[in-house]
Amino acid sequence: MIRQELVARQLEERIAAHFEVGRRLRVLDAGLGDGAQALRLARAGHQVTGLESDPARLAALDAALAEEPEGIRARFRTRAGGGQDTGAHFLPGTFDLVLGHDVLGRSRDPDSTLAGLARVLDTGGLLSLVLPNVAARAMRPGLAGDWADARAALEAEPGESDRFLRLEALTSFLARIGVPMDRWYGVGALAVGDPAAPAEALEVEERACRMDPYRGVAESLHLFGVRG
Repeated sequence: MIRQELVARQLEERIAAHFEVGRRLRVLDAGLGDGAQALRLARAGHQVTGLESDPARLAALDAALAEEPEGIRARFRTRAGGGQDTGAHFLPGTFDLVLGHDVLGRSRDPDSTLAGLARVLDTGGLLSLVLPNVAARAMRPGLAGDWADARAALEAEPGESDRFLRLEALTSFLARIGVPMDRWYGVGALAVGDPAAPAEALEVEERACRMDPYRGVAESLHLFGVRG
């Protein structure tokens, strides 16, 4: 899927920029979902811990892990829990890389969730956040010709959680908790979600999602902060 490949490429680029070549990272994926990114990192040799609150998803991931070679299984462990539970499971500075992909939009308290993710990062560690781009909610229905939903998105009053998910607010908050913004990308500026997209769509997407104005109207944002 184009979305997952875009996120993976952006993540690999920032890992290469921040860590020496060949370093084996301690990784936390706080909200595994289908585990695609976590498995990719484990296959690359990193030590991965995954949190997931949905028992069905955990069972599916355990089944997928059973098909992996023994070395990858040994580098991958899972725990029941969500992004808001990091403080209950881990000490400060436990990880070099923390993924918080699609967790802030579902959190009841995004401020404390984000602070918890930052707290378990070691000095110099990298925080990767993927979140819905609430500033561009009218784009997808508008491009699809769904004018009623596009109009509703344009007229909707921002809620408190929407405020927190905005790029400016997140940039300010990350700086206050000691993980200032390093780089951000779009995810899904053009063809994401189109199963019939040609092969070259990924290359076009990758380029568009690092350029203005396209990244600013993408379906999701991919933000990176670095622990000071």
